[in-house]
Amino acid sequence: MSQYPTPAPYSQPPQSQVVRVNMPNVKPYATYTLIGLTVFIYLLQLLGPFVTSSQFLSALGIHPSGFPSQGFDIVQAFGLKYGPWIRAGQIWRLITPVFLHGSILHIAFNMYALFNFGRGIEARFGHLRFLALYFLSAFAGNVLSFVLTPAASLGASTAVFGLLAAEGTFLFQNRELLREQFRRIITSILYMAAINLIFGFTISGIDNWGHIGGLLGGVLFTWFGGPRWKVEGFFPSLHVVDERDGHGLLAGTTAVLLFFIPLAALGWIWPVGK
Repeated sequence: MSQYPTPAPYSQPPQSQVVRVNMPNVKPYATYTLIGLTVFIYLLQLLGPFVTSSQFLSALGIHPSGFPSQGFDIVQAFGLKYGPWIRAGQIWRLITPVFLHGSILHIAFNMYALFNFGRGIEARFGHLRFLALYFLSAFAGNVLSFVLTPAASLGASTAVFGLLAAEGTFLFQNRELLREQFRRIITSILYMAAINLIFGFTISGIDNWGHIGGLLGGVLFTWFGGPRWKVEGFFPSLHVVDERDGHGLLAGTTAVLLFFIPLAALGWIWPVGK
């Protein structure tokens, strides 16, 4: 009769333990400041005079050539993106449109998006890197719009689309560490970006080139300068460190400027429309 070894007593496999990792904790002061400043400037828009007169614009030092027929409030007139005035040397118009809006609904939508996305991104990027991301995304969006469309435009959506792209790029680059969050959020981000771009191409009056430029700026900045996390320490005292801390701001800024400054120069050489 064959003999078999006596099986060992049954024992349950050890249960997996939940490991807490200390994450970066940065208060979103820059996000709140941007919202407050943008709302303040919109209040100035509401209080400012509405201008259409060529003589009035000339008196203010704004070249009236090609001024859109519907006119703008005086704050918009000084800051909106408009190709002929940018080519005349008013290069601040590649940044200032991020603070300007055309209606209550316009600013409400953009500030709601900034509130939702900005707080989390600022917590991960830090104050300075977040501000650089915001303004460089706005710059990128206005540059692409300047190059590809002669229409005047304004709004913070260039920067908001940059934040959306930054969130997706950050999740992708840290997908091994943020597996559950990556799977849960990345599809929503892609879906949201696609829906907004589709609406932008089907509804008149929306500067979709600005949105696409903002997306590209957000991707470039985050791909080269966004946080790349790794876990350090010994159990149970684990914490996340950013491998790009100290050089991410410079790397991300350089990547965006190296791409979009030559593109802006192209807009001076071959203007689209007059």
